[in-house]
Amino acid sequence: MIDAFAVFLFQSTLAAARADNFYFPPEWTPKQQGSLNKFQGQHPLRERARKIDQGILVIRFEMPFNVWCGGCHSMIAKGVRFNAEKKQIGKYYTTKIWSFSMKAACCKHEIEIHTDPKNCEYVIVKGAERKTETYDAADAGSLVVATGEDREKLTDPFAKLEHDEEDILKGKESAKQLMLLQKQSDIKHGNDYSVNRALRAQLRDQKKRVALEEAHSKKLGIGIRLLPASEDDAQAAGSVRFAQKFDKNRRDKRAAIRATSIFSQSGAYGLPPAGSDQKLQLLAKRRKIQAAEAQSLLRGRIKASSLAAQRS
Repeated sequence: MIDAFAVFLFQSTLAAARADNFYFPPEWTPKQQGSLNKFQGQHPLRERARKIDQGILVIRFEMPFNVWCGGCHSMIAKGVRFNAEKKQIGKYYTTKIWSFSMKAACCKHEIEIHTDPKNCEYVIVKGAERKTETYDAADAGSLVVATGEDREKLTDPFAKLEHDEEDILKGKESAKQLMLLQKQSDIKHGNDYSVNRALRAQLRDQKKRVALEEAHSKKLGIGIRLLPASEDDAQAAGSVRFAQKFDKNRRDKRAAIRATSIFSQSGAYGLPPAGSDQKLQLLAKRRKIQAAEAQSLLRGRIKASSLAAQRS
């Protein structure tokens, strides 16, 4: 049992060492047998180089544009990656022309794409069709790169002269806009020190104003900071009238004053007689009742005959 466990432990540590590429066989000597890959009879790229004798190397190829699959007619988006077989099929002057063969993941249909050094493009040879996407460089405001026939026309002196004149006209048309952009850039980034100084001065004034407003609010016993007063606030506050309760209190006070005698009734030693405050309150209440009855009579709520009966 112990021997079996020792063998299992040795094998597990050996596998871990091989996974980290730290295991070297005891029978391997670098001076006599060369590299470890040569000793083991394998390529450094392992399975990627299984067809290296045919000049084919397996790489990760990224689709350069949107294409339609030729097998199931589904779209393969730009940026989708494949395990592609890369091989050289020719040359354009000294630049190599490469071929990439892969299988679509949707239906296992074979797709082949070649490089085109002359036009700096990728060309689909078989198995797919490039998705047509209209693009107008003029609307996008970008430069148009001359390709194919346009590039050949530039070698013609007359075509080159015409092209140069168009460039001059475009430069004159965009000169005003460029000058405006330059002025805006100079205003924003012309003098960083002065702009920063003005901004810091503005922030200091704002902090002082906030501190004064908080001190004023604290002095008034208000827990929130009040904004500075304005003319609109003064007009709005002046238009507010709290008339109902104020007028009522004023009428009550005047009724109490009229109910009292103009001659002061003082007691012994010049003091007011006992219960004078109660008499004044009773007279004021009686005045209020009489005033309320008079208002009801004027409004027609109470008949004069019923009022006389009540008093009798």
